[in-house]
Formats: sequence, structure tokens, C-alpha cells
Amino acid sequence: MDHPHAVVIGSGIGGLTAAVALHACGWRVTVLERAASLEPVGAGIALAPNSQRALDVIGLGDEIRSLAAWQGEGGMRTPSGRWLSRTNSAAAAARFGGPLVLLHRAALVDRLVARLPDSAVRTDAAAELLDPGVADGARAVVTTASGDIEADLVVGADGIRSGVREALFPAHPGPSYAGFTTWRIVVPAPERPFAPHETWGRGALWGTQPLKDGRIYAYGAAVAPAGARAADDEKAELMRRFGSWHDPIPSIIAAAEPGQVLRNDVHQLIDPLPSFHRGRVVLLGDSAHAMAPSLGQGGNQAVEDAIVLAHHVTPEGDLGAGLAAYTADRLPRTSAVVRKAAQAARLMCLRSGPAVVLRDTLMSVASRLGPTLVLRTFDGIADWRPPQHTYAARTKEAHRSPR
Repeated sequence: MDHPHAVVIGSGIGGLTAAVALHACGWRVTVLERAASLEPVGAGIALAPNSQRALDVIGLGDEIRSLAAWQGEGGMRTPSGRWLSRTNSAAAAARFGGPLVLLHRAALVDRLVARLPDSAVRTDAAAELLDPGVADGARAVVTTASGDIEADLVVGADGIRSGVREALFPAHPGPSYAGFTTWRIVVPAPERPFAPHETWGRGALWGTQPLKDGRIYAYGAAVAPAGARAADDEKAELMRRFGSWHDPIPSIIAAAEPGQVLRNDVHQLIDPLPSFHRGRVVLLGDSAHAMAPSLGQGGNQAVEDAIVLAHHVTPEGDLGAGLAAYTADRLPRTSAVVRKAAQAARLMCLRSGPAVVLRDTLMSVASRLGPTLVLRTFDGIADWRPPQHTYAARTKEAHRSPR
């Protein structure tokens, strides 16, 4: 008997996780990626306990944890170097059932692709949704340069500017600019040791975190007009904005290659979609609920989406009922995370002196009252657990014999 066919548009973290999860529970999967390669656009990714538990469902959790750096003792600082709060990683792990881990996106992508058949991922394959398959008995149709593809299920994982989302919900306003831009770099570690930190200034922040391979993942964010870019290069822009901040920030910036500094404006879907599915088509990740990076949950929520989707749309089940159950599970949760991330982003965007002093004072006081108060921000997020493992046996077999 032929397996039902799922087409995933987009090969980001969410799309690839969905492909692996669907393949593990019996779907024939095709991933269509418009780029010429799967080299990830990005740098590091922090996986919280919620997404790690989701990866456990497809047998990847332990492997990813073995590749990742566990969050150590660090905290939040001011640009002068004064500590506002200290991170208690043991308390966080105890509260949420595991640590926060950090790894390069390429490592996660490589492990996900290794769980798929050789022919499953097609690069240089731009795709558009031609027919969502709304009519009774009709299959969905995706069009590509090499021809149309009929599918029993189409997964729109094509990012913030999702063409699939626009095709499903053309009246929705789409993502809006969050008011700030971000930079990301990966560089060799400095000679002098340092504590991991996130430093908050006036309308700007900087984060420096170690990777397990000895490199450093660093990121910056700052209030800026939408579409603005450096007149010279982004490394010089980073030095102008953050070069006077505490060590090791200037040396981290100096170690970056000018052409390797990634800059992206931040957009978010503040207005929730009416649904995450229509016909035989479903959305996940940024295409469904783009959010500010202030909680570090964008990729984590995409991984959750993928596992919950595969849980509900089993090959032998009622697809319509499964997609409705997926929307019912994911839309309220992700909408709440989008709102909470936007609230945290507004704190970072504060620029007036009195407002920044008040913000920093509150952070410092909350830290002195104990780690529990700070950690409450992630209650209901990092402690999430996936639904019942409906395809655990097949996943274990795939884990023993990866491609």
C-alpha cells in the first residue's frame, strides 16, 4: 500500500523536524527548499527543555544534547559590566526538567537531514501553493519549476514572509516590524575566560554564549528604523554601537569577519491567524506565529509544532480532524508566547534614562529575591511536554539505523 504523501515547503528547523516526525509515523515526505543548499542562515540556536523533549519523541534529544553546550553560570549585565542578575542554571534545570543547551544551527540541521531518505530533500526547488485541496476528495497541489506536485498534506514552513500563509489567509495583515534589528556572529573564543552574559543598554542588548566546539555565538539587537543598513559594513556598525561596552564584547566584535555578520530586522505576527490550517495545508513555525527573539523561543516553538502535527495527522487517521486538533493545540499556546516575547522586547527597546534605570533596578531586585522569581517568566513555556508518543517504536528503530 502506498504511503500518503506530505510535501514540506521550507527546510528550516521546523520544516525539517516536521519532515522527520511525519516520516517516522508513516508518511512519504518531500521537502522543497528554494535555496541552492541547506546551509543554515543563522548561527547558534538555544534549545530549551520544551523543544528538547519534543526532539526526544523522534529519538534526537540525547544526540543533540551530546553536541550542545549546556548553559553555565552567567547572568545579565549593564554596558559598564555591572551584574544585574546571576543565572542559576541548576535552579532552571530543576524547575523545567532539564537545562538550556546551545549549538550551531548547522549541527541540528545535519542531524535532522540524516533521519530522512536520500531523495526526500530537494534544494533549488522554489514552490508555491496552487490548490489547498479544500474540495471534498481533492488533493493539495504545489507548483514548482519542474512541474506540479499533488500531496495529501502540505506543510507551510516557509518563514516569516510565508507565501503559503498569504495564499491561505490573504486578508490577514501579516507580520509587523517589531522596532529593532538584530546581528549574529560566530567567532573563535577569546583568550581570556568570561562568564556567559546578556547585557542590556539603552534600546540595545548584547549576548555572548559559548558553543561546545570552542567557538562563541554572539548576538546584538538595537532599536533602528526598518530596513536600515550600515553605510560601510555591519562589523563596523557593531563596533560603533557596542565597541565601548564591557569586555569581552569589543574583542568578540573585532574577531568577526565583516562578511559573516548577519543582520535581520525583527518582524512578529502580533495579530494571530484565524487558524493554522485550511484544506490539506497546515502552517508551522515563523509562517504561523513569527515572534520576537527576546525569549529565545522561535525555533523551540517550531520544533513543538512539528511534533504535535505528526501526533495528530497519522496516515490512517482523519486528516481534517487531525489538522483541527493541531490548530486547537497550537494556536492558543503560540499566540501567548508571541505576546510574552513582544512584552520582553519592549523592555529591551526602552531608551529614556529614567525608564532604563527603573528596568535595571527591577531586574536587580528580582535577582536578589531569588532565582524563582526570574524563572517564572518561563513557566508554562519551558515546562511544556509533548503529547503521547504515538510512533515511539518506529522512531527508536530510525534512531538505531539512521541513513
